[in-house]
Amino acid sequence: MPRQPEGVVRPPAESLREAQRLLDAGMPFHAHEVFEDAWKSGPASERDLWQGLAQLAVGLTHAARGNTAGGARLLRRGADRLAGDTAAAAAHGVDAVGLVAWARELAERASGSVDAAGGPPPVVDAAAEAPRLRLGPA
Repeated sequence: MPRQPEGVVRPPAESLREAQRLLDAGMPFHAHEVFEDAWKSGPASERDLWQGLAQLAVGLTHAARGNTAGGARLLRRGADRLAGDTAAAAAHGVDAVGLVAWARELAERASGSVDAAGGPPPVVDAAAEAPRLRLGPA
């Protein structure tokens, strides 16, 4: 699948809408690129918001591609970044508390050493998980 164009400057609301559209379509890596553009072009006061969201999206991408340990690490980093300063998230209607809870729960599932049958941890289903990465009210 082609990558998102890089370096696109969007207003925050448009970045959130586009990223949510991509997440709902099961395309978290593409959403990551939208968030990356937002953090590179946005104000420094919002850097943790956009980086945290980008880390959640790319963490989901890694977990879905079988890199469950790396995915879990990125999900936790993104959750920590969002939890550290919720003011920017609130200003844009982003449910930081819900996202942090989702990311930590998914990181725990993804980083489990074995599944219930004693095999390796299951690969995360990005199409099923991405829509749970709700950026605002449902």
